[in-house]
Amino acid sequence: MRPVLGYLLWIGTARDARDVRRVLDAGIEAVVDLAVEEPPAALTRELAYLRLPLTDGGGNPPWLLTAAGTALAALVRQRVPTLVACGAGLSRSPAVVALALSIVTGRPVAELLAEIQAGVASDVHPALWTDVRDRLTTAHCPLRDDA
Repeated sequence: MRPVLGYLLWIGTARDARDVRRVLDAGIEAVVDLAVEEPPAALTRELAYLRLPLTDGGGNPPWLLTAAGTALAALVRQRVPTLVACGAGLSRSPAVVALALSIVTGRPVAELLAEIQAGVASDVHPALWTDVRDRLTTAHCPLRDDA
């Protein structure tokens, strides 16, 4: 589990999301679970839990990727300490965090991903990355307040 500097966000693995003691000790209040291949986490009642199961590659329903980005953007705007978790924490989590931060800040999603990946292992699937960029540029589905 690693923090995203400047935000109350952590990127982690499916295992991190299920380590309730560690999640609570970090002050996390919400978990966004993106791991389609993992069973839903059994967390405590005081934690908010959003399960938005994405595959690590292309073919995710556009509405699901939009929901993941906009839900996380709402948590960021409200300054809710949030863990974003996927299978290994290397692809879906960084991509959705970059999407959400782009929605919130208006900064380029690629620039945000580069910052998130700086100095850590990360390997966003190219097809997933194409889908993320498409979510920000689809004219009929604007995600930013200024779009």
